[in-house]
Amino acid sequence: MKKQTVYTLAIIAIVLSFFVTPLGDYSKILLNRWFATAPTFIPAETRAKISSYDWRLKDADWDFFNFEKSKGNVVFITFWRSWHLPSKAQLKDVQALYDSYKDKVDFYVVTNEERAPVALFMEKNGYTFPVTYEIIGDASPMTPLQPPGTYILDKNGQIAVHQKAISDWSNNTVNELLSNLISE
Repeated sequence: MKKQTVYTLAIIAIVLSFFVTPLGDYSKILLNRWFATAPTFIPAETRAKISSYDWRLKDADWDFFNFEKSKGNVVFITFWRSWHLPSKAQLKDVQALYDSYKDKVDFYVVTNEERAPVALFMEKNGYTFPVTYEIIGDASPMTPLQPPGTYILDKNGQIAVHQKAISDWSNNTVNELLSNLISE
């Protein structure tokens, strides 16, 4: 075989590995993480307030609870799916944020999936943040975002972050924002 043919076959094999092997999923997740940017913060004077805290959800034990319990707290809400690559890519950062702020911020990592695949995914990846299950058809105080969309609410229920795409949640800018919101 010619040298050029070997190079061409190698390139084809690498490209195909992105589509038909687990290596492709890991590579796509890594690329999503590398190209994720810091979220955009909404200045305090232009923040919109959520309509209410009346939002019925389920916890990891499949018990109903109301979002009302987070009234007066800083809240981090992200929508995700266990099968969605951009969602998977940002969960490592969400876990790091949860580890740093779990006692100061209410975390809602929201999915509309069934419990079994989510529990398996959480165990396989070693995530410990609380999973919240959305009740499809129930009213929400904010527009549910397509994964991996995220909101951060201040203590007054004003939206400080409304991010519609994957973001880098493990950075000094996010830490500074959360520290400021907590101290208000």
